[in-house]
Amino acid sequence: MLDTLHEDRFVDRAPAAVYATLLEEGRYLCSIRTMYRVLHDADEVTERRPQRQHPHRQPPRLVATAPNQIWTWDITRLPGPRKWVTYPLYVVLDLFSRYVVAWMVATRETASRAQRLITSACLKQGIAPGQLTLHQDRGAPMTAKTFSQLLIDLDILASYSRPRVSDDNPYSESHFKTVKYAPAYPGRFCCPEDAQTYFRNFFAWYHTEHRHSGLGLLTPDAVHHGLTDELQETRQHVLDDAYSRHPERFVNGRPRPPEVPSEVWINQPNNTIECDHITQ
Repeated sequence: MLDTLHEDRFVDRAPAAVYATLLEEGRYLCSIRTMYRVLHDADEVTERRPQRQHPHRQPPRLVATAPNQIWTWDITRLPGPRKWVTYPLYVVLDLFSRYVVAWMVATRETASRAQRLITSACLKQGIAPGQLTLHQDRGAPMTAKTFSQLLIDLDILASYSRPRVSDDNPYSESHFKTVKYAPAYPGRFCCPEDAQTYFRNFFAWYHTEHRHSGLGLLTPDAVHHGLTDELQETRQHVLDDAYSRHPERFVNGRPRPPEVPSEVWINQPNNTIECDHITQ
């Protein structure tokens, strides 16, 4: 049986295929299950075809403690007026404040458009050389040679998601869910100009009115422009006043406003040993 399974024509075929081939040739050696048992006893129940070995990649570990330290960006597709017609929406998000520092609706995904978007965002935000880390996945515009050269010219550190890992860019993905689950989201756009008009109004609302749960229920605009301490002080004053008038309503003691995180991570390590080589 082993000699038969070792024949050149069967060496890379499954026992079920060998069994069927032998039956058609008028031969019966044993059942499929017995073939597997004999191969197991010979320590030959393994993948016999050549397998590609993917190198182990360390997850990107990024931490932001203030705005304009780390940006994360991605592209999503907006449905057009008919099937197979879509418009790419480019969005560049500040990791710490969730503020959209740049966005664009286009007709195609290209590295040149991404270059113009990142360049204009850096000028608008006053980014100094060596200040910024840009995190992205491995789409064609992100890995294009011309786009990589732009980041070198601007002295921006590039960070990439691991291949085939969908949650290495979680904040951009979460933001796109906020975009597409908004009550006013139309679902489809007749043309890029309609999408441009819609998102101009949407991002104005998102920046100044959307209370972000990850920001202590502050707006991205307030966090990005340094209004956190002032607003938290106002909130605490109101809560202190309510507590002094009716302490019996607060069974857990003096209330405090929702906490605003002092740092925001992508792939936060589980212990201090893993904290080496963290990008900030």
